[in-house]
Amino acid sequence: MPSLLRFLAIVAAIVALVYGAMVAVVSYVTPQPREMTYTIPAQRLNK
Repeated sequence: MPSLLRFLAIVAAIVALVYGAMVAVVSYVTPQPREMTYTIPAQRLNK
């Protein structure tokens, strides 16, 4: 049983680190808006 608790504690710590990293990325990184254009082939328009 102690090994199961140790395993769960390690998994919880890893999940907390990943969650913290995701929160940090959302907080500190701002996306740069840019214009996007797509060329659609004429064959797809004539269906």
